[in-house]
Amino acid sequence: MDKIHGVNLGNWLVLEKWMHPELFAGVNAEDETDLCRMLPREELEARLKKHRDTYITLEDFEWIKAHGLNTVRIPVPHFVFGDDPAFCDPYVPCIEYLDKAFDWADETGLKILIDLHTAPDSQNGFDNGGICGVCKFWQKPENEMRVIKVLGMLSARYADRDALFGVQILNEPISPDLWEHTKNRYLPVDPEYAAGSAAVPFEFLCSFYKKAYHEIRKYLREDKVVMFHDGFRFKMWKEFMQTEEFKNVWLDTHIYMMMPEPMETKEMVDLVLGQYRQDIREMSKHFPVVVGEWCISHPARGMAEMTEWEKKLSYRMMADAQLTAWDESAGFFFWSYKLISEPAGWDFRKCVEKGWMPEVIGQ
Repeated sequence: MDKIHGVNLGNWLVLEKWMHPELFAGVNAEDETDLCRMLPREELEARLKKHRDTYITLEDFEWIKAHGLNTVRIPVPHFVFGDDPAFCDPYVPCIEYLDKAFDWADETGLKILIDLHTAPDSQNGFDNGGICGVCKFWQKPENEMRVIKVLGMLSARYADRDALFGVQILNEPISPDLWEHTKNRYLPVDPEYAAGSAAVPFEFLCSFYKKAYHEIRKYLREDKVVMFHDGFRFKMWKEFMQTEEFKNVWLDTHIYMMMPEPMETKEMVDLVLGQYRQDIREMSKHFPVVVGEWCISHPARGMAEMTEWEKKLSYRMMADAQLTAWDESAGFFFWSYKLISEPAGWDFRKCVEKGWMPEVIGQ
């Protein structure tokens, strides 16, 4: 592949309530941890089985391939194997669905990036980290050891699969700046348990990533990628893993147009084609860079008053600007392939069907 043209399979094996609110019906849960704690076990297993069986299927892989994409990034939880009650209760494991994904990838010619999306006690306190308002993964050595073990187990299981593109160590470990900005957005159900939560220190992250790399490389050949997320500190990694010891390491960054105040569409286009593109060029001197999450949702000024034609133009401008900027990188993964909810600009398939994205990527 010259470039990664990919899409995330978000909310399939790692749940996010905003993407599919009906999954959380009947309980006052905001994240997967509380959903699993609050629903009766039989009902939980039945609900998750139905969701996992139908949310992503072979037909989706075929559609993804037909629209010019070549890779899927699949978020998986730390309890994916269900092998250790100390870490896997009360969750429902899902490794058989990742197995299916590899079979579908073989059938369609897609590649897979396995993305470990959650960690015990969470690495960010987000809903996508599995438990809102808690960020204590890095504070317990047993948590770090557990994550590294799961990465090794995933690597060993799929090392010989032709569809495997690589393994991503851990999604979005949070930075101090972002922790201060978001810690009151995702409130914990149990404030006592959440007490002591804090951002993941850069020094810990460097050490953890190196340990994880060596565990993954026990099983993966050097032609398979090991990817790490920038931890919302994109430019701090210039000297990291730059020695011969580390092979085929890629850097993941996530770029969303989350502006505090609405801007004109052209202002956001200029930002993407200016600052963001230049930042990617700068960091691409040190690693292959992938924009592992992005979308075309954007706070355009006056959006509510726009005609449908004006909205389509605004979304298409944002899509074209980002596709142009991300072409400076080794590739991208749109977030996400589908939603069972209505926020505009997040659902790749709907964006294509509305004409907001090119019908076929890369042409």
